[in-house]
Amino acid sequence: MAYGQIGMIQASAGFFTYFVIMGENGFWISRLLGIRKQWDAQGINDLEDSYGQEWTYAQRKKLEYTCHTAFFVSIVIVQWADLIICKTRRLSLFQQGMKNHRLTFGLFFETALAAFLCYCPGLDKGLRMQPLRFTWWLCALPYSLTIFIYDECRKFILRRSPGGFVERETYY
Repeated sequence: MAYGQIGMIQASAGFFTYFVIMGENGFWISRLLGIRKQWDAQGINDLEDSYGQEWTYAQRKKLEYTCHTAFFVSIVIVQWADLIICKTRRLSLFQQGMKNHRLTFGLFFETALAAFLCYCPGLDKGLRMQPLRFTWWLCALPYSLTIFIYDECRKFILRRSPGGFVERETYY
């Protein structure tokens, strides 16, 4: 279940954020197909985007690294839901509650660490992490909510139909 279902939603969140940033900067998905050779060519400093703007090699790489950072942040955000759904195997979060303070601290710590990696000066050189707009942090929230709702529905079915198909296929 982790990689076949939840993992696919998490990957979708990362790619969605990646394509949102590319689209906002003029590179629509249709323009990105087959552009790799031109994108990575250091000698091309006039690569045209979907709006007719020209991009230098350095500008393209900065945009690419921004997208990589946003993909990472998106995975952190969907991991919030993943961590919360893994608290219980059968019981709803609304029945269990959030009484585990270490887990809550972990959620805040992973978010603070992601923010540190994004905004700490010097990491743009060492790790190629770029600062992100606040709105780009929000792209993965619907996916995080989807994971949470999906798992709450799964747990509801598990409680209603013990030993059924859903339990055989998704109970870990």
